[in-house]
Formats: sequence, C-alpha cells, structure tokens
Amino acid sequence: MSRKMLIDGEVNNFKEESAQEYDYDLFVIGAGSGGVRAARTSAGYEGIKVAICELPFHPISSETVGGVGGTCVIRGCVPKKILVYGASFSGEFEDAQNYGWELNGKPNYNWKKLLENKTQEIVRLNGIYKRLLSNAGVKMYEGEGKVVGPHEVELTQIDGTKLNFSAKHILVATGGRAQRPNIPGKELGITSDEALSLDELPKRVVVLGGGYIAVEFASIWRGMGSTVDLFFRRELPLRGFDDEMRELVAQNLEGRGISLHPAENLTELVKTEDGIKVITDHGKELIADVVLFATGRIPNSKRVNLEAVGVELDQTGAVKVDEFSGTNIPSIWAVGDVTNRINLTPVALMEGSCFSKTVFGGVPSKPDYRDVPCAVFCIPPLSTVGLTEQQAVEQAKGDTLVFTSTFKPMKNTISGRQEKSMMKLIVDKDTDKVIGASMCGPDAAEIMQGIAVALKCGATKAQFDSTVGIHPSAAEEFVTMRSASRCIPAPCGKPKTNL
Repeated sequence: MSRKMLIDGEVNNFKEESAQEYDYDLFVIGAGSGGVRAARTSAGYEGIKVAICELPFHPISSETVGGVGGTCVIRGCVPKKILVYGASFSGEFEDAQNYGWELNGKPNYNWKKLLENKTQEIVRLNGIYKRLLSNAGVKMYEGEGKVVGPHEVELTQIDGTKLNFSAKHILVATGGRAQRPNIPGKELGITSDEALSLDELPKRVVVLGGGYIAVEFASIWRGMGSTVDLFFRRELPLRGFDDEMRELVAQNLEGRGISLHPAENLTELVKTEDGIKVITDHGKELIADVVLFATGRIPNSKRVNLEAVGVELDQTGAVKVDEFSGTNIPSIWAVGDVTNRINLTPVALMEGSCFSKTVFGGVPSKPDYRDVPCAVFCIPPLSTVGLTEQQAVEQAKGDTLVFTSTFKPMKNTISGRQEKSMMKLIVDKDTDKVIGASMCGPDAAEIMQGIAVALKCGATKAQFDSTVGIHPSAAEEFVTMRSASRCIPAPCGKPKTNL
C-alpha cells in the first residue's frame, strides 16, 4: 500500500495482507528512544507484528556496539545528568558553610564510586527497555541491521551469521554519533561517549565546543575539582539560544572557575610525557590529561545501506523525510536524530508515536515542533521554550515586547555566592501572547516545563500577570514582570497587559 493511501486513511485490510506476505508488519532498526517508542506503540495495534534490532550493549558506542535504550539512556541524557548531580555537590558544600554547616576539611571525592553507580543505573535501564519491548510483544534481535530492499532487512548477528527478514514497513531510528574535528592528533581526544566512562577523574581538561555537551561537561569536571579550559569558535557559547542568556551562562561558567577561550580553535594535539599538548590557532599551548571534542554529532546512517536502496540523504547523512517521517521510498520511514530535525529525546518519542498512529492507527499524525522546550544542564542550568528575542525580532510582523528579570537567588543572599539568575518573556504586542521564555538559574528545567504548557495553550501576558505567584520562589518572577524592559522596534506603545 502506498503512503498516500495511508495518509488518506485508507487502511483497508493491509494487516491481513501483511501477515501473509511479510515476516513482520514493521521492522525497526535502532532501539533508542524513538525506535523503542515506535515499536511499542505499533505493536499495541491489534494484529500488528513488530521486530526491532540493536547492537550489543556497551557504554561507549561504535560501529559494532550500542545497546537497547540508545544514546539518551546509555551514553547521553541519563548518565550525563547523573554526573551533573554529582558535580553539583561541590558548590552545595561551599554554600552550606554560611548556613551553619561546619565541614572539617575538604570532602573526599570518589570518582570510581560514581562511575560504578552510573554504570549500574544504565545497565538497569537497559534491562527495563528490553522488558518493555518484550511485554509489548515486540521481537528483539541483537545485531547490526541494514536495509537491503524496500521491504527487506539484513541482520548480522554477533557471530557473523546473517538473517534476512521481510517487512511491510521499515523504520530507521539509528540516532546520531559524535564526530571529531579533522586536526593532527585527533585520535588523542575523546568524545562524550568516553567522557562518561573515564577510569580516572582528569585533573586538567580542555574542552572544544560551544554547545550543550561542551558547557555541560565543562561544568561537570569543574564541579569535581578539575581545571577546565573551554574553547569555542564564537564570542559566546550556546549558539542559537537567547543572547542575554548566553552572556549570563558565560559569566556563570567563569564564576565557577572555568577558563573561557572565545573565538579560538584547536589546531593540533601532541602526546607528551606530561600529558596531551594542546595547540590553538592563537598560538597558545596547554597541557591536558583529557581533551574532549564536543564539536557536534552527525546522523548515524552510514552503515544502514539506505542510499543503495534509493533512500535520499542530505549532505550531512541525515535521512530526508516528509512531515509524516516518510522517506521517498513509501515503505521506509525514519525518526529521531538520524533525520536531524530537532535532536532531542522527547522529540524522537513524539515522532515515534506519530509514526505508529499514521501507519497502523489510520490517523495521519504530524509531529508538532512548535514550542518544544529544552534545557542545557550546565551549572546552573539554562532552559527555554518558544522564540528567543533574536528569533522574535526576525519573525515579527509587528512590535515585540521583552520582559526581563535579573536577580540574586534567595539562597545566594546567605551563601554569598556571586551568581545571578535571569528570566525572560517575549511577547507579541498585537496579540499579547507570550511567544518565548527563557531562564538561567537553579531548577530552570523544572520551572520551564510548566511554562511550556502555558505557551502551548497560547497564554497571554495578561494571563501570566493574573496568576498568583508562589512566594518565596524564583518561579514567581515569571508572573510578576509587570513592565517591559524594551520594545522592538522602539519606540512602540504600551503593552496590552494588566499593568
């Protein structure tokens, strides 16, 4: 059956036909967040037979190992957040002293214990994901899957044995993979995979990159006592986020003791007796125990054999898909980071659910990418939803109001920590709708999740203003910003809010 028939809702009797003609109604290649969600929800429809394949488990991925749960669970969001929690305690110990806690000497830190507990947790989660698939009736295969035809998958098992399966639909959900810059000595550096599994805590770290991964690992290692130098190509880290928030993140990173090197790149790594010599394009030379390349990720499509069967890829290797996650081959689909749309775990989950509704539920469902919230777990974290000020100005047809609040968190007034939080609302003046929100400060992600619901519901600034705050809390600032900090373009009239 063609994709057009599916999108039009003409499901006919394809389930019965599939059972007779194919081994499976759906075969999923890749058991990360998107693949597992798509497999489970598809198997939930009556009569749908689903299989999924994934490489054998290992904390550090390669072309031969991976694991059920994918990047997020095994070598991404989950273990990263565990390390962020661990790194945050150093600041808590410092702050505790002005709250009356008397610490006798510097607390001892056991890196190996944290790594052991982290590994135990991801092994546990790997097992949970396997059970979720099994309980949903999904057949799990361990090995490398390749597409060898519009309806055929070849599976290479650990022992080299090859199996072939036919499927009415094939879903590619192989995620992304970290990349290294092409500089001399690049083999001396590591990616985020290895960074989450180092045997020893490095004393001297150089991080190259200005995105999520770079600032998060810089915060982690600095919080654990390492000396950290962060190099990035632009004047500020976190390109694509609100510029004011980027400035505050940079200030906070420096305030925590991280050395920033804006507009500076690495040109060579050299192994020495004392460590890794790092050479920059500004002529600087540093010695590090570890050099982390946090220079982006690329779609993991190279070994899936897609081009050989006619599936179109873009120049980065991302699978080209339509608004329903379909490729140019009607029976082949793709979700998650391998499509390089919005590379976030919850987005992959959404795409996987929409896929199963469209293909097996007879309800054409497009993923909704409007107002997707996200967070950067540096210390303290940054979180945002909707438009940045810069995006709002570029897209606005009328005036844009900007509301900001910068303050010292109540906790810091006693602890003495010189670190500020910032909150920001972007408002369309003509409609009074809040079209963007950002926060940098403690618990930013927890607070922003609630703000995201408000934006998704189309909340206005007047409704924010009429909401009673929770006092004392940082979150109440989002409902007490009464006066606009600026109007763009200036000047413009008064906002339509309850001032």
